[in-house]
Amino acid sequence: MSNCAIVGINWGDEGKGRMVDLITRDYDIVIRYQGGGNAGHTVVNEKGKFALHLLPSGIFRDGVVNILGNGVALDCESLWTEMEDVRSKGVKISPETLKISERASLLLPWHRELDALEETRLKDQKYGSTKQGIAPFYSDKFRKKTIMAGELFYPEYLKAHLSGILEWENLILKNIYRAPEWDMDKILNWIQEYGGKIRDFICDTGAFLQDAVKENKNILFEAQLGALRDLDYGIYPYTTSSNAIAAYAPVGSGLPGMKLDKIIGVVKAYSTCVGEGPFVCELFGKEADQLREAGREYGAKTGRPRRVGPIDIPATRYGVQSQNADCIALTKLDILSYLDQIPVCVKYQLPDGTRTEAFPFPALLNQCQPVIEYLPGWKRDISGARNWDDLPEAARNYVDYIQSKIGAYIGYISVGPERDAIILK
Repeated sequence: MSNCAIVGINWGDEGKGRMVDLITRDYDIVIRYQGGGNAGHTVVNEKGKFALHLLPSGIFRDGVVNILGNGVALDCESLWTEMEDVRSKGVKISPETLKISERASLLLPWHRELDALEETRLKDQKYGSTKQGIAPFYSDKFRKKTIMAGELFYPEYLKAHLSGILEWENLILKNIYRAPEWDMDKILNWIQEYGGKIRDFICDTGAFLQDAVKENKNILFEAQLGALRDLDYGIYPYTTSSNAIAAYAPVGSGLPGMKLDKIIGVVKAYSTCVGEGPFVCELFGKEADQLREAGREYGAKTGRPRRVGPIDIPATRYGVQSQNADCIALTKLDILSYLDQIPVCVKYQLPDGTRTEAFPFPALLNQCQPVIEYLPGWKRDISGARNWDDLPEAARNYVDYIQSKIGAYIGYISVGPERDAIILK
């Protein structure tokens, strides 16, 4: 048996979905272990182009079991809508191919409402939420005010439990946001409708995984977002509300005692960021527009234009360390082919004028300036390259330079969105 976690090194949107889709051929089980419908994992394969938000990216591989672990924010309505969309394109989804942890908590409609209300209240100080209810959900989970998926099998228990939670949520809606309250019939109808649709997929995934370990099954853990959006190690408070680092994978999946054998960190060949928060290497104007259009950088979930910049060495090195990544997948190298020179942010200049290769404490980031160096471009389409030697020398030099600076081996190089557009180095 072997296991592996695929995680983001930067601000998210690095290309984790395409990497999971690629290497699931070697795995029996794929597990999403944190986050929720705010994810946007883009996968391109023979069935088409998909933007997955809750479904694990192994859903396209025949014979692979996909699991939503206990650490996931389970929005039944969004999940069912996504399942129906994927099924309409010829992908089979059944309780044999998709399993949902009975210990996953339900993200309820009021979590989305509260998310939007808080972003509105914050005005110019908003966090850039996707308004999918993630922050209110995890806040409620830690306050012990959520419903677990397994409660759908115990309707009387669920109703009694929900009654106390409903009272709490209405106090917040009414007294803080002056928003309409929910009544019991309305929320029960929602739970019965959408919870009922996914009920057959809910099971004791912990027991299933324990049996899988005994049977020497290969397990792949799929993360959402990246290290710089991690609740504890990211650019707080402009983070997600869960732990996106590999160390959380065993806990959020249902195998808390498991040790990870391999951690693949995904890094884009340049930097992108959706939402608010410090982004030291950010480009603006025509330079940013050209890169954004070349890479088609728009959020898979929100459609928002992504902020863009050169690859950020201090941030990427910090992300590698936070994830403890021992192998890197460098994605979208082909996008840089239009540039005469490739910019790289190699250091930060601090407010006192000193320069550092370290990633500073979040409070300092908005006062930092990027220190940019340039590497020669290759000015050639590389999307057809399938071997290391197929790349022009300047492209190989760029990859080697990044590898030397971030302190981790680059083993995969993506030169296109298609499943086979990959170089194994």
